Amino acid sequence: MLQMKSCAFALLAFPLAAQTLAPRSVPARQIPVPTDVSPALQKVIARPAEPGSAPTPKTTEEWKKSLAGPNAEEAKNAERLARELHVAVKPGTIGGVAVFYVTPEVVPPQNKGRLLMHVHGGGYVAFAGMAATSEAILLASHTGIAVVSVDYRMPPDAPFPAAVDDAAAVWKSLIQTHNPRGMALFGTSAGGGLTLATTLKLKELKLPLPGALMAGTPWADLTQTGDTEFTNQYLDNTLVQYQGGLAADARLYAGSHNLKEPLLSPVYGDLSGFPPTILVTGTRDLFLSDTVRVHQKLLQAGVDAQLIVLEGQSHAQYLDNSIPESRAALDEVAQFLDRHLDR
Repeated sequence: MLQMKSCAFALLAFPLAAQTLAPRSVPARQIPVPTDVSPALQKVIARPAEPGSAPTPKTTEEWKKSLAGPNAEEAKNAERLARELHVAVKPGTIGGVAVFYVTPEVVPPQNKGRLLMHVHGGGYVAFAGMAATSEAILLASHTGIAVVSVDYRMPPDAPFPAAVDDAAAVWKSLIQTHNPRGMALFGTSAGGGLTLATTLKLKELKLPLPGALMAGTPWADLTQTGDTEFTNQYLDNTLVQYQGGLAADARLYAGSHNLKEPLLSPVYGDLSGFPPTILVTGTRDLFLSDTVRVHQKLLQAGVDAQLIVLEGQSHAQYLDNSIPESRAALDEVAQFLDRHLDR
């Protein structure tokens, strides 16, 4: 107790602004695989973290070449998911923007008038075409609601604000034929950030807002600011670290713009008036802090906001349908949307 009092006295005697904010050094240590999660998730957590070793692309051609492999692999994953979950995926165009219509085999009567609009992840630079649809397929299956997945333009050909403009254009077109209160906007990672940024843009345009949002582990701050972007380095076996690939993606997407502009980093925007929002992250997620910061801002703005933090999970691992905890989390998202969307 005396030690706590002396510590408190020291803080009073030396105001924070006058202190040297030195980084904390911690001893090297091993972090065990948690035993309070399913065996399937334990196997995923035990995978080694593999930071990218390839040099950052410097030209448009190098960027496109570096993205070709991941796009092809994710497209195959989407095609497999669609077959397994009995979800139809068809390309189309809405408001001049490429989209995919993602429709579950069975749409319950109460969902006939509902619609979900999806903006995909991939660091704002990856997963074009069919590769954009994996999350949309999962949510279509878990919710029993049809989805429009936006295949928005991306750098190096189309940096910011192309993605936000495309998402807003699709929304503006959809609300001509659908009740906005019966529609939700959702996405994960960059898609989570874009979900929030698009909602800010819709507010700016004075357009009706969705009935609900799902912002999964949103990349809501393109600067390396959140605490877990340091503390969870090498614990997150999806993103692994911020420096390197993520930092390069952010700079390519932002172009000449300041990374703290709210339509790039929506955590710095005015989130008042936002629809009910559910956020999902994990204890090992590099973007856990981004998600928590958004949740706090939503609550402070009086928004109905729910936060799901999954034990042991790295970035966006709730999209792995083979993990029981992930399936349960997506069911919670489905229940949240069902509660808030008009029928």
